[in-house]
Amino acid sequence: MAEQTQRRPGYGKGLTGELLAEFLGTFVLILLGCASVAVAVAGLPGSGRQSDPFGAANWLIIAFGWGFAVVFGVYVAGGVSGAHINPAVTLAFAVRRAFPWVKVVPYMLAQLVGAFAAAAVVYSVYSWAIDAFNAKAGVPRSESLDTYAIFATFPAEYFGGSWWGPLLDQIVGTAVLVLLIFALIDARNSAPAANLGPFLIGMVVTVIGLTFGPNAGYAINPARDFGPRLWTFLTGWGELALPGTYEWFSFYFWIPIIGPLIGAVVGAVVYDLFIGQVVAARTSAPEPGRAGDTSS
Repeated sequence: MAEQTQRRPGYGKGLTGELLAEFLGTFVLILLGCASVAVAVAGLPGSGRQSDPFGAANWLIIAFGWGFAVVFGVYVAGGVSGAHINPAVTLAFAVRRAFPWVKVVPYMLAQLVGAFAAAAVVYSVYSWAIDAFNAKAGVPRSESLDTYAIFATFPAEYFGGSWWGPLLDQIVGTAVLVLLIFALIDARNSAPAANLGPFLIGMVVTVIGLTFGPNAGYAINPARDFGPRLWTFLTGWGELALPGTYEWFSFYFWIPIIGPLIGAVVGAVVYDLFIGQVVAARTSAPEPGRAGDTSS
């Protein structure tokens, strides 16, 4: 029997292994996150386990479902790829020169594919509940905003069709996400110990859902929105998914992509301007920009 401590070179050693980790981490994130929405929207009401209409309790299921989805996605991929599991986070690390630009597009593609695959699995498990919900509501799938929302996001009706309100929401929400991620991983500051970082990052997503969620569904992650959105387009939701058109919004699909990317850069710049430069001046301890190789 070969010595167990010997490492074999292979596909898992370099970028390929990191991309597999990003794929699987994002897959776990979207699988559990979208499934929590499916429970709140169609699973509980359709199963006979909930008689009340969708309300605050359902929103708590979604908020905590996504929060814990992030926790476990980060635990899955963190030691290999740094568990960005979000193109906006990948961009933010690259902007800070804590991540090589050459890996940005491959990471984003792996995240997108993972999100798409996870949406397919959630759909395969919840297709009966989705069809029953639509039948009871008397609407075809292509017009069912409720079941579409299991997978991707849309703006609140009070925006009145304006793109600026949802875009601002996505910029602010993602800026908060990235700023707090950088605070939590910055060993020069007061980073959590005992490997609690992933849990606290998940709680950041939970609190964003509880504070900004109703505005536009708090995508704060281009892959999280576009991967499942593409799946819904291919499986019958039509213009609701692409280009993202309904009674009070149109051509919406680009906002959960561009907004988070802008917000990520804003969050990175704000953290470095107000905190990063200060702690750098006070200590020479290295900051872990990500788990794994941080060379540029």
